[in-house]
Amino acid sequence: MRFPPGFRFGMATSAYQIEGAFDVGGKAPSIWDTFTALPGTVRHGEDGRVGIDHYHRYAEDVEHIAAAGVRDYRFSISWTRALADPGFYDRLVDALLAAGVRPVPTLYHWDLPQDLEDQGGWLNRDTAYRLADYAGVVVRRLGDRVRDWITMNEMNVQTLYGYALTDHAPARGLGLEALPVAHHQLLAHGLAVQALRAGDAGAVGIANQHFPVYPASDDPADAFAAELFRGLTNWTFSDPILLGDYPDEMIRAGVGTSGAQLDRDLELIAAPLDFYGVNFYEPTAIEAPRAGKDYSGVLEVDIPEGLPFSPVPVKSDERTDFGWAIVPGALTEILVALRDRYPGLPPVIVTENGASFHDAAPDPSGRVRDPRRIAYLDAHLRAVEAAIDSGVRVDGFYVWSAFDNFEWAAGYDERFGLVHVDRETLARTRKDSWYWYRDLIAAHHNSGG
Repeated sequence: MRFPPGFRFGMATSAYQIEGAFDVGGKAPSIWDTFTALPGTVRHGEDGRVGIDHYHRYAEDVEHIAAAGVRDYRFSISWTRALADPGFYDRLVDALLAAGVRPVPTLYHWDLPQDLEDQGGWLNRDTAYRLADYAGVVVRRLGDRVRDWITMNEMNVQTLYGYALTDHAPARGLGLEALPVAHHQLLAHGLAVQALRAGDAGAVGIANQHFPVYPASDDPADAFAAELFRGLTNWTFSDPILLGDYPDEMIRAGVGTSGAQLDRDLELIAAPLDFYGVNFYEPTAIEAPRAGKDYSGVLEVDIPEGLPFSPVPVKSDERTDFGWAIVPGALTEILVALRDRYPGLPPVIVTENGASFHDAAPDPSGRVRDPRRIAYLDAHLRAVEAAIDSGVRVDGFYVWSAFDNFEWAAGYDERFGLVHVDRETLARTRKDSWYWYRDLIAAHHNSGG
């Protein structure tokens, strides 16, 4: 594989999934603290109260990150921790810089302060302004050392799983009435860009999840359902940023803001970005709901009745241990689709890509063998290479995840990490994939990249 000079290899994590120390330093609860405390919300009743104890072990974790030779480390800042205990992020950023790693923080990765949820959460327009205030606090604290910033992570997942459905916090179950959540997060992004620019940020981007959507059959009803789902889950969250409007009138009418106010919001949301982050895991297949068909248990989320589309399993020869289809060519496909849809697309960074395999504990020699993860990452990096060869400017690739961690409603069973974390002792062990990634990066640098 060959990548352009300066290509940014990295790793990624998020605060709630790794930090632990849920109430240290006066940290207030987030919606995930509340959600995980409810019976039946998370596999095995697990939570992120301890996570992998990154809060106390960050120095060791930075060593694992830096030793792999990555240029960038993408992490998220806990909103409630940053306001109560900002010194943790000072220490983390300083450790990364001392190790020669560029910190790339994400302001919001789903852990909304519970007190804001109590006031309506992302259904409340005011939450967007509160995020901008928080962004200003953080950039004033860290902006002298942090130059690269990501505003929001996967707004479509927060909207769909947390507000339209009940599988993630805050479990509202609103169906299509969750569309105002999308607009208020987009507005928060635009306001955060404004705050970061005012704080002299060097580069600002966003991390959106994107994936091809395929009709389940040649039936025109399936094609219509797939097109609707594609617009709701992909273009609703990128068109306003990159084109300045929503993809169709139905969505525009459903976001709960209209007229001159909506036009002003869209102008703010469409502020230029320095890079565009793409998170990719698998494509999606959609069919029109079939009368009498039971969709429960088909996917890891429960799709309520009454929606005009139903996700079905994507046909694939291989799957991760999480059940996700392995289709590397779909990453090339979506990157090319983004380039074609958005003539002014900023440079792309693949801000998340990785796979969960239920890796065994270290063997007697201390080795964690994960050949399927190596094959997965190799195939997806080749898919990025193919997109670059097709004329897409891709400037970087971040593996999800640096460490095994808390995988939201799936708990700790799903292991995405390059570094194995023992659930009892929290001991870290570099997997074979970590060494493979290190060698790939070294080869790139040795070839002049």
